[in-house]
Amino acid sequence: MEKASPSCAFWATLGLVFVLVGSLVCEAEGRAFFVFGDSLVDNGNNDYLLTTARADNYPYGIDYPTRRPTGRFSNGFNIPDLISQAMGSPSTLPYLSPQLNGENLLVGANFASAGIGILNDTGIQFLNIIRISQQLQYFQQYQRRVSALIGEEETTRLVNEALVLITLGGNDFVNNYYLVPVSARSRQFSLPDYVIYLISEYRKILARIYELGARRVLVTGTGPLGCVPAELAMRGRNGECAVELQRAAALFNPQLVQLINELNSEIGSNVFIAANTQMMHMDFVSNPQAYGFVTSKIACCGQGPFNGIGLCTPASNLCPNRNLYAFWDPFHPSERANRLIVNQILTGTTQYMHPMNLSTILAMDSRT
Repeated sequence: MEKASPSCAFWATLGLVFVLVGSLVCEAEGRAFFVFGDSLVDNGNNDYLLTTARADNYPYGIDYPTRRPTGRFSNGFNIPDLISQAMGSPSTLPYLSPQLNGENLLVGANFASAGIGILNDTGIQFLNIIRISQQLQYFQQYQRRVSALIGEEETTRLVNEALVLITLGGNDFVNNYYLVPVSARSRQFSLPDYVIYLISEYRKILARIYELGARRVLVTGTGPLGCVPAELAMRGRNGECAVELQRAAALFNPQLVQLINELNSEIGSNVFIAANTQMMHMDFVSNPQAYGFVTSKIACCGQGPFNGIGLCTPASNLCPNRNLYAFWDPFHPSERANRLIVNQILTGTTQYMHPMNLSTILAMDSRT
């Protein structure tokens, strides 16, 4: 695989430049990047599916270089794009994209699909989405396709040396347990028992990713679920974060870190890296002005209280300056908020990244 040409433009745009770390990142060897998960990391797979969970209309993509919707649930770049930029690589293409062939396959692939969760019954209202089990089947199919190009041995090396990002869990609460007042899962489980069940199912997913060859896996926790504009509008009181969803995140995220520690201990290596995305979000949710935002309560694009009702559509209210809003739509951070999150993924202390941040990983792996 040809070494990707390093690009440090990402660091110049952050306004939080860590020159030493930036140089390490920019010198890191080009490597494949694989993405699994939900709408926070979907690069457009759902555009190829008959589903209501889509971001294929204006004003999605209004700040993307093409100024057009790309299937990303963002005004511009999302978290995987910004990680790719930090590694000096082009963005991974959606697995369902017809352009994902030939040399493009060697960059990696994005298997994520908006609406999915850890559980197969999460997001059923969206109909045709790529469940995590199907994403992993596509990952196997991907490896067969790459083997036909470069051979099995090189494919194994490419996958072993790749970076993997997985983002799951939020929809299992928002679009399952708390979807309706008395959901099937809430009748079946108390919240603490539901979290235990989710973690046990997530264990199987992460173990399978390891079986399929992944050796560096960033695992994000959920954000502050009760603080997104949609939940402020539907469940919050007087603009305060919705208590039950905050409780769900507070139960889930520490148990996810515990799971990651257990898996790494069993493997005998730091394969899985925990990203504390709840804390990353809460920094600017609790004090938006400190990060240059005018608000973390009102979405840039939406309607109703806090612009939190429904989806972002051409008929929605639209803020003129997306950089001033922490949330782009009722559920998803703005591109600028995504940059703050990725900055912590790259350079954050062990409070944010456990047991190490991404720049440390890139520096270590470039020496081995």
